[in-house]
Amino acid sequence: MSRIEFTKATVTYPGGLTALRDIDLVIDEGEFVVIVGLSGAGKSTLLRSINGLVPVTGSVTVDGREVVGASNREIREIRSDVGMIFQTFNLVNRATVINNVLMGRLSKVPRWRSSLGIWPASDKEIALESLERVGIVEKSYIRASDLSGGQQQRVGIARALAQEPRIILADEPVASLDPVTSHVVMRDLKRINKDLGITTIINLHFLDLARQYGERLIGLRDGKLVYDGSIADVDDEIFRDIYGRAITPDDLKKEAAQ
Repeated sequence: MSRIEFTKATVTYPGGLTALRDIDLVIDEGEFVVIVGLSGAGKSTLLRSINGLVPVTGSVTVDGREVVGASNREIREIRSDVGMIFQTFNLVNRATVINNVLMGRLSKVPRWRSSLGIWPASDKEIALESLERVGIVEKSYIRASDLSGGQQQRVGIARALAQEPRIILADEPVASLDPVTSHVVMRDLKRINKDLGITTIINLHFLDLARQYGERLIGLRDGKLVYDGSIADVDDEIFRDIYGRAITPDDLKKEAAQ
């Protein structure tokens, strides 16, 4: 199971900023969920609360395991089931592609092995299979810095897959990419969700890619949940609830560019 449940979840940072307010939400195993909203709406905070990276009150559970108040050991166990994909890729540029992907195996092997770069053959096989799934296995032994932005993000996806996660959290994974490459990455994430059944939650800034690839949409505004439902049902009124204005042609320009 990879069910995620928020109950009255609130996040207030030490400076007094409340980033999430009384979130009640259930995400079931295998779902492909897109979260949208303006910058500062709470999208990244929502993802980080699943991993125990922000101070939450209320309740957040992952597979029935409570994140709020969990011990360090319990948080490590939860995080071992959750793969993260970042906007800025978070790769070691001087390392080879396969060594970057092997970082996804850190929670599965003794620390001394990873420190010395002595990876079991089975872990290398998992890393290569992960790269093959995103279509860049031929880049395995070149430096990450020699890749394009889109290729680097696919390495980031492969690293998450190498972790063998039950859940993938993708925080603005296409924000740094051009429109065509954005579609490539979204297709990869959609296919992985369908083929492997990994619960996938993706933060996006606008609705264009969400409409094309998503099924369930969560809309946040000022830390509050303002929409949770089918993307197909989103109209101008719902868009205004999320963004504070009506849809414009510019909101769909990425989709048109494809």
